[in-house]
Amino acid sequence: MVDGTTDRPPARRPGGRNARVRAQILAATAELVARDGIGGFRYEEVAEYAGVHKTSVYRNWPDREELVVEALLRYAEGLASVADTGDIHRDLSDFLLALAGGLETPFGRTLEQAIQPARQHTTVQALTRILDQRVAAMRGRVDTAVERGELPPVDSSFLGEMISGPVHLIVNRGMRPFTRTDAERIVGVVLAGIRATAPPT
Repeated sequence: MVDGTTDRPPARRPGGRNARVRAQILAATAELVARDGIGGFRYEEVAEYAGVHKTSVYRNWPDREELVVEALLRYAEGLASVADTGDIHRDLSDFLLALAGGLETPFGRTLEQAIQPARQHTTVQALTRILDQRVAAMRGRVDTAVERGELPPVDSSFLGEMISGPVHLIVNRGMRPFTRTDAERIVGVVLAGIRATAPPT
């Protein structure tokens, strides 16, 4: 008791230390996967890279593959969404910029390379699901645009392939950064073509 107050331990915040430790481990895993690829990722390096004890890694993720998948999902959380401002051209342009930004990071390049070979691997299947979720979000925005009359009826999967294909091509070439001008030109050309070829109503 000091000056009428009682010494008490500080209140624990929800999640607290364990949440911070888990976040450190996931971030370290993502960086190691980006550096070494999924095939070269070493489970044993995570604790040292994250600055935590080995038991923290093994207790939270006894399976190496579960750790990799969760790290990939955490990294991709912000990529599977498309804004709805009411302007389909702007929203799709922003989507392409976000897609390019993700692909241009070391981790994004690892994701892109990882889905090319054998898709039977569980981790690769998880990566494929991440990309599928991102594309599905974009398709949902296109379907909303059709319902509102922003676009004529269109196969949203086809539109998604048309606008995202050039992004992968430009980024994978690595010859120059992908810019907003690129995004707006791609979206403009594709939407103009869709509108021009739509059957009369």
